[in-house]
Amino acid sequence: MHLVIDGYGGDPIMLGDADAIYRFLDEYPDAIGMTKITPPHVYVYEGQKPEDVGISGFVLIAESHISVHTFPRRQYVNIDVFSCKEFDAQRALEELRAMFSLETV
Repeated sequence: MHLVIDGYGGDPIMLGDADAIYRFLDEYPDAIGMTKITPPHVYVYEGQKPEDVGISGFVLIAESHISVHTFPRRQYVNIDVFSCKEFDAQRALEELRAMFSLETV
């Protein structure tokens, strides 16, 4: 299964919080029944334009990966949950929409 979310209107404070992104990547695999095999890797990107500043992170799971790329000044996030094991994609979409306070997905 592959759930890719383009989220708009998100909370810029959450989207700019590297610790919050780390916690999300650390805890979410368990929440959807996946097996984390590495600690999350989270990077802050300082782009050439202020609107390009953001956070990228990923965690490898036995079933594949979860990644996130945020652009707080654009209030945009891209989340990718990729798994060879089935999960409730609609539930995940709603959880992630609430977690990042997304207006539109």
